[in-house]
Amino acid sequence: MDKQLLDILVCPLCKGRLVHQKQAGELICPVDRLAYPIIDGIPVMLEEEARQLPADEEIER
Repeated sequence: MDKQLLDILVCPLCKGRLVHQKQAGELICPVDRLAYPIIDGIPVMLEEEARQLPADEEIER
C-alpha cells in the first residue's frame, strides 16, 4: 500500500487511524476492533465488509 494513502485513510466509523497489517492484507481499526480487507491493492472501507476482531486477537502496531 502507498504510504501517502495510508496517511489519509481513516476508519469510516470512528475516523481513527488505521494500522496496516501487510501479512494479513488488512487495515485494522484498534478502537472499533474491525479489520478492513485490502483486495488487489484496494482497501475496502465498508463496515459490512470488515471483519470483527476477536477480543483475544492482538493488534500489531
